[in-house]
Amino acid sequence: MIKNKTLKVALAAVVGLSASFASAWEPTGKVDCIAPANPGGGWDFTCRSVGNVLEALNLVPAAVQTTNMAGAGGGVAFAHVLGKRNDDDQLLVAASTATTTRLAQKQFAGMDASMVKWVGALGADYGIIAVGKDSPYKDLNSLMAAAAKDPRSVKFSGGSANGGWDHLKVLIAAKAAGVTNLPKIPYLSYNNGGEAITQVVGGHVDAFTGDISEATGFWESGDLRIIAVLAEERLPGKFGTIPTAREQGIDALGPNWRGFYMPKDADKAAQEYWVNAIDTLYNSQEWKDVMAKNGLIPFHPKADEFEAFVTQQVADIEQLSREIGLLK
Repeated sequence: MIKNKTLKVALAAVVGLSASFASAWEPTGKVDCIAPANPGGGWDFTCRSVGNVLEALNLVPAAVQTTNMAGAGGGVAFAHVLGKRNDDDQLLVAASTATTTRLAQKQFAGMDASMVKWVGALGADYGIIAVGKDSPYKDLNSLMAAAAKDPRSVKFSGGSANGGWDHLKVLIAAKAAGVTNLPKIPYLSYNNGGEAITQVVGGHVDAFTGDISEATGFWESGDLRIIAVLAEERLPGKFGTIPTAREQGIDALGPNWRGFYMPKDADKAAQEYWVNAIDTLYNSQEWKDVMAKNGLIPFHPKADEFEAFVTQQVADIEQLSREIGLLK
């Protein structure tokens, strides 16, 4: 009797296990990660670094392919997903505060945040303001003093469109520094942070506005001097030598989360898989090492909270954009 009961329990377990495997979804073959910009920027960094760790953790069966799809500050990629791949189970798209900024400012015509599935965030990449190694501006105060005297005298470059997140960071810092006539501050938009930085390094533009991960290589080589990080306090590790804007008397913050969205009509089991995969990746030592190397600060809302976070951030940035005259 005991043997029969034991056998029944064992068989039930096997049947249940088989059923769970049958209903589970896992990626097969190549996974595609769209970076909505040319190589060298923050979205490209997100796809490539996350792809490497997904492979290292055996969360994907083959290589993760990064596809660079620049255009309209991410709008080309957003439209591509909605129009051509809205049920693709094996597609991830790099996103950030820059994405929610454009959605908040209605730059993706006819599209909004509810049209995709927001998978998760993998850390915050804080905004910076940097100058070339030979720049006469030694700190944020001297740069902003020049802008206050003549807003047109200081040119900034960034990897987002006019009115995008990189542009907003300049205006947030300038406003906090008491600069008036904010719309007169020249901002030159490039396809990604790498291109924008080369303009500063080459002496064609006065200052770069972007994120710490985009500038790390140029900073470590000595070609770029980061004069302020837009964080509550100094960043950890090797970045601890960089002063915050706040400690220079300019109360400006510019956190930029980095993460992913995926097609809204993808299989629900596939969506669940990618949410769990990103959660597993975030808690791995491999990703902790990537974060430490690139200045990412812990930021990972729970899976059931991330969509609500994105919705709220879109609303907050829309309000900010109206306050500084970027939206009517």
